Amino acid sequence: MEKGTIQVYYGNGQGKSAAALGNAIRFASQGKKCIIIEFLKSETNTDYFEKLEPEIKLFRFERSKDGFENLTEEQKEEEKINILNGLNYAKKVLGTGECDLLILDEFLGVLDEGIIDEEDIISALESKSLITNVILTGQNMSQGLFKIADNVLKLESEK
Repeated sequence: MEKGTIQVYYGNGQGKSAAALGNAIRFASQGKKCIIIEFLKSETNTDYFEKLEPEIKLFRFERSKDGFENLTEEQKEEEKINILNGLNYAKKVLGTGECDLLILDEFLGVLDEGIIDEEDIISALESKSLITNVILTGQNMSQGLFKIADNVLKLESEK
């Protein structure tokens, strides 16, 4: 049995989510199950992902069609509740091992926004099923996540 890893793709460059999705497709092509949970993103057309089910499932708990950064403070407070629901679902997935790959897309931004604290997610990651692989994406890396990650890749724009 192969041990699952924790990978982080971060930085100001493009391609973090695409790299994570590439891994999901690679896992799915091997008959493995993948769950993607999007955080802090504006709503996109998810019809394509329906074609990838049941191997790849996409979840978005936020209700706003706009990105988190474009919301009013009142709307942000409402969305924080939805984001916490997404986090609770991620914790359930991590604990039960119901997928081979869990992608928490733009999750590092949830830490940046102070919606959750670093210790909470580190605790969830440390209690993950042994075989579950996890990929986190976002712009800024935290020291705690850096320490527990197996692989950290920084993507930066050069031009």
